[in-house]
Amino acid sequence: MVKGIKKIALLTGGGDCPGLNAVIRAATKTAIIKYGVEVVGFVNGYKGLYNGNIMNLDMDAISGILPRGGTILYTSNKTNLFRMPFKENGETIYKDLSDVGVKNIKEAGIDALIIIGGDGTLTSARDFARKGVKVIGVPKTIDNDLAYTDITFGFDTAVSVATDAIDRLHTTAESHHRIMCLEVMGRYAGWIALEAGLAGGADAILIPEIPYDINKVAAKIQERRAAGKDFSIIVVAEGAKPLSGDMVVQKLIEDSPDPVRLGGIANKVAADLEEIVGLESRATILGHLQRGGTPTSYDRNLSTRYGKAAVDLVFSGKFAEMVTLKGNTMSSASLEEVIGKSKNVDPEGEMVNTAKSIGIAFGD
Repeated sequence: MVKGIKKIALLTGGGDCPGLNAVIRAATKTAIIKYGVEVVGFVNGYKGLYNGNIMNLDMDAISGILPRGGTILYTSNKTNLFRMPFKENGETIYKDLSDVGVKNIKEAGIDALIIIGGDGTLTSARDFARKGVKVIGVPKTIDNDLAYTDITFGFDTAVSVATDAIDRLHTTAESHHRIMCLEVMGRYAGWIALEAGLAGGADAILIPEIPYDINKVAAKIQERRAAGKDFSIIVVAEGAKPLSGDMVVQKLIEDSPDPVRLGGIANKVAADLEEIVGLESRATILGHLQRGGTPTSYDRNLSTRYGKAAVDLVFSGKFAEMVTLKGNTMSSASLEEVIGKSKNVDPEGEMVNTAKSIGIAFGD
């Protein structure tokens, strides 16, 4: 066991996610009960690291947070200390202010920093590790698209919310003889759409990994009509795109490390299908409902395992590593290897083949 670790800090960055509080709780309890060290948290992600905003994490601070969504440490998805935007003479310039973060870590007497976030947050974690900070990363995304780990916490909750939405849309679709298109999150990966669509009995699933031909989706709907089914459920990942087109970008956030905000593809799919098929079509964009609220029991347990494993990595001295789940075993991978790599749905994989085998169309 590594000697000299007396105080560790936690930081949550990027979008909120069901299970973040469970990670914070498990890491804090493990550090205090198993290792007898002090725990603090930087408030508001990297913004808090820059401003030196710290809160104490003791047993009282984490009491009752296991089932709570969001993060008691709050978060920021627009702060990159290695590229902070400033206005000078009417123009935006960028400065590296990461040394301020390093200084605040040292002045607070923090011996190791556990950073919980997605690719952007963990990229900065790697960069702080390069500057000598003892960093451990914990992967966080409802999209389940981070490489080197099988499942990220929050994903199961997002799939459960999306599946419930599909179940509810079925009744309206059938009652009104409509095509209902449900848009779910996932960015450039189709995991939420695939698993929710399969669980909810969707008739078609459109994902980024399989560009769709709208006429083939329409053919699936016509096939159902010929069989006496005058309604259909289409699950659309926000990053889905037609064979001859691009993803639908809702807006660009100029001051964000990840400026592209996808959204609205379900509206296009619904309009196109209504024109081709002749059935009334409606689009529902599930949006942030997928990332809010209480985590499922699976995500609570997975988050607890991630939090405990992160603290164990600190005391084993395996810094600049990210906690991973491989099969049913908690492990780790180098942040240098992980950054910039994504995990996407295999168009020829078992999940897609299962869906196709039971008649779900992908528009290919």
